[in-house]
Amino acid sequence: RHRPAPRRHHRHRPAQLPDRHIDDIFPGDSKFSEQWGLNNTGQTGGSKDADIDAPEAWKIQKGNSNVIVAIVDTGIDFNHPDLKKNIWTNNGEIANNGIDDDGNGYIDDINGWDFVNDDNDPFDDHGHGTHVAGIVGAVGDNNIGIAGISWYGRLMALKSIGESGHGDVKAVEAIYYGTNNGVRILNNSWGGRLLFANSPRCH
Repeated sequence: RHRPAPRRHHRHRPAQLPDRHIDDIFPGDSKFSEQWGLNNTGQTGGSKDADIDAPEAWKIQKGNSNVIVAIVDTGIDFNHPDLKKNIWTNNGEIANNGIDDDGNGYIDDINGWDFVNDDNDPFDDHGHGTHVAGIVGAVGDNNIGIAGISWYGRLMALKSIGESGHGDVKAVEAIYYGTNNGVRILNNSWGGRLLFANSPRCH
């Protein structure tokens, strides 16, 4: 007796997603096309789509001015045109009056603190901190330079490394300052020699 051939069930394979979706967010910043870490099209010869999918993420959230990110580094250039709009300001302090208005133990700490020189001017005299601050929070879609991961977050400058870019990092005091002044996110972009891993202080 002839038996009908069994039916073959083909599994549905989802179509490949296109590289760009019409609702992805692509800012107009002049150097955004070079930011392969945010959106990798293979523009520098690297692996396509090896990135953090920033345009997709920006559909959900572009940043929030109520979120403060502390840059624990060499300071920040407050006058940088792609950063100055997002620099954190201590609203509890009156600038240059020589008084600790908010009672946090630091006088005239308007934008953060310099823990290297122990003063209220955490301006970047090296460059690394400004570079890091731009990655974190450069103003997005302003036709200038790059786009930060967060377009609107506030950047607190906590200078813990001097102009040489190396030496003793005044990190502990900086971290305490940040967490005591509303910070919940800290960027600590440091490196060090392997010998520190065997130091008794690390155990």
